[in-house]
Amino acid sequence: MHARRFLSHRRLNYSGWSIGSTILALLVLTPIISVLYLAFRPTGDIWSHLLSTSLPIYLGNSFFLMLGVGFLVFAIGVSTAWLVTMCSFPGRQIFEWLLLIPLAMPAYVIAYAYTDLLEFSGIVQSTLRITFDWGKGDYWFPAIRSLGGAIFVMGMVLYPYVYLLARSAFLEQSVNVLEASQTLGRGPWRTFFSVSLPTARSAIVIGMALALMETFNDYGTVSFFAVPTLTAGLIDVWLGLGSLSAGAQIASLMLVIVLVLLTIEYLSRRQRIAYQQPSSRFRSLPTHRLNGFRSFIAIITCVTPIVVGFFIPVAILSRLSFKYFDQSWTKDFQVLALNSFVLAAIAAVICVVLAIFINYSRRLQPRTTYLTFMTRFSSLGYAIPGAVLAIGILVPFAAFDNYVDSQARKIFGLSTGLILSGTVGALLFAYVVRFLMIAIGQIGSSLEKVSLSIDMAARTLGNGARQTVVRYHVPLIKGSILSALTIVFVDCMKELPATLILRPFGFETLATHVYHYASDENLGEAALGSILIVATGLLPVIILCRVIAQTRQRSGS
Repeated sequence: MHARRFLSHRRLNYSGWSIGSTILALLVLTPIISVLYLAFRPTGDIWSHLLSTSLPIYLGNSFFLMLGVGFLVFAIGVSTAWLVTMCSFPGRQIFEWLLLIPLAMPAYVIAYAYTDLLEFSGIVQSTLRITFDWGKGDYWFPAIRSLGGAIFVMGMVLYPYVYLLARSAFLEQSVNVLEASQTLGRGPWRTFFSVSLPTARSAIVIGMALALMETFNDYGTVSFFAVPTLTAGLIDVWLGLGSLSAGAQIASLMLVIVLVLLTIEYLSRRQRIAYQQPSSRFRSLPTHRLNGFRSFIAIITCVTPIVVGFFIPVAILSRLSFKYFDQSWTKDFQVLALNSFVLAAIAAVICVVLAIFINYSRRLQPRTTYLTFMTRFSSLGYAIPGAVLAIGILVPFAAFDNYVDSQARKIFGLSTGLILSGTVGALLFAYVVRFLMIAIGQIGSSLEKVSLSIDMAARTLGNGARQTVVRYHVPLIKGSILSALTIVFVDCMKELPATLILRPFGFETLATHVYHYASDENLGEAALGSILIVATGLLPVIILCRVIAQTRQRSGS
């Protein structure tokens, strides 16, 4: 009786929530629609010129960059995930969370650090020349500022995407299947290739798709290494050639590639759900004890990406930060650091509030396909490269500003100036569109665990939908809310392409500050800002480490 009354009450009061979710989804789709609209405008001879000159280079570099990064994150992520899950060796439990630490390191920051270490005037090559009495041209050394260098630095910080999901898939394996494989006489390696890897395939593909989206979005690394990819080409064509339409056509091409990655990720996620069986792991997973040389190899395999992807760059940046601290720690630096923190905090709060709204709308109508699609549309922003998103936002905002200004001039004889474009509001909108998916996913998964009886009890006590959310659901899911706030905050701090394009004139953040100094070859003054970004990036890693500790306790491993 109570359930029927509750459902009836829900049917009568969902319209406002549904309309709100629809408006949010349309706002997220606005940049995409804007880019596609611009792409069909004439570009003169610029597009044909790009087709015969630069575009094949952009496409080729983007393809090989994604191919190289994909291979690297697969090799590192899968091997380390299998070792810490299925093998027993000294330090295994410590490596479980240490392997996540490179997530705190933005790719462009590690690129700056390794350039200082490995370039011609860096400590490595200088030591080689002094030790062997070599001069310039007497030896060969791989160039860090190259396509290979970009693959290396991105792979070192993006492999945790694959590691996390592969480890989760390995933990969900059936003990019965693993024991059957061992009964058939298969050793650890044969079991890995014939059982573990096939069952984890979907999770691994999802992790690789996420890593490749991050690779595709990167601008700081490829710009610093002078690797002309589609992202770098988009900004060069737009700002260098002054053709917004040609830039939009490159952006639409990037959207097609992103759509392919999203489709792969979605199909893999569905396949993972379809084949995920109720846990038959009432016992701990059987682990293979490694001794002697095998144990040494396992330790080296786990230590290498941690040291290369985090500790070496941090050591380099820390040394530079101390050396150039007096020049770096200025009032201007403190202001731009405050800009970053405040802007990221506001964006994080907005994302969390909207995520609660969207997820509760779905809760009010769980079987409505329409709301499910609206939620997915609201999550599309994360897949859109920052440079594409910036163009898609700047154009409609500028059109709105121009229209309001022209009307104000006609009616009042006054100019309104910039209202949306070229303001902090445009930057906040970009952050919210791009990172809303993170908050939706975090809060949605937690809200699903809250029993509907809570809603029924709240309604019985005379609470409306809004009061039910604020008084009952928010306290119950405060852990997920805190996690979402932290992760969105850190991602906003690190975001570079959208910030570079949309920030107001004279407005700097830590990311843009670091980028400008590094671009001017002044790595010393870029180091302090880089260290602050990395230190902030450790916050979501700590949260992930807590999650791993909880899963280990539940699994009894």
